[in-house]
Amino acid sequence: MTASTTRDRILDALQEILVQEGGSAVTLEAVAAAAGISKGGLLYHFPSKEAMVNGLVGRLAEQADDEFNEARSTPGGVVRTFLHTSVPQSSEAAVYWSIIAALRSNEFGSEEARLRINHIFAMWSTLLNEEIGDPVLAETIRLVGDGLYLSALAGLPQPDPELLAGLTDRLIAQADAARLGR
Repeated sequence: MTASTTRDRILDALQEILVQEGGSAVTLEAVAAAAGISKGGLLYHFPSKEAMVNGLVGRLAEQADDEFNEARSTPGGVVRTFLHTSVPQSSEAAVYWSIIAALRSNEFGSEEARLRINHIFAMWSTLLNEEIGDPVLAETIRLVGDGLYLSALAGLPQPDPELLAGLTDRLIAQADAARLGR
């Protein structure tokens, strides 16, 4: 078994425990058992709970970087990608909610992990501003997307799909017009 496979299994186990049981259930023993490895094997990869959370947040940051690159690679892609990813699937929402809750509890979150999560949200703002060129419209789109995302994370009611499609279409059209008007 490769180190990356073991590392991924550990992070998958941590993620599952966070989602299913919450941060208080995260122990080195519980994660090792869920990953199917010894505690010593876990400690080889992650010497503490904080290191595991940093690893999980790092993996999420890598996935976000992939989304950023994808968004940049197509014309008008940032606005479309951002709004599309602002309504996460329930599994993704559960992961982010659990991580944010764990970081907020200060039980084992680190400043490094907090900064990486903040970077993900701030990077979307930067990309939107770069693509649109209208800081007010870019911030409006960011706030709408963040509101949708955080509402989904919190399990709050989501807008009617037709209304959401209309909202998204209108914001994309406004962004396209602002971009063309530069």
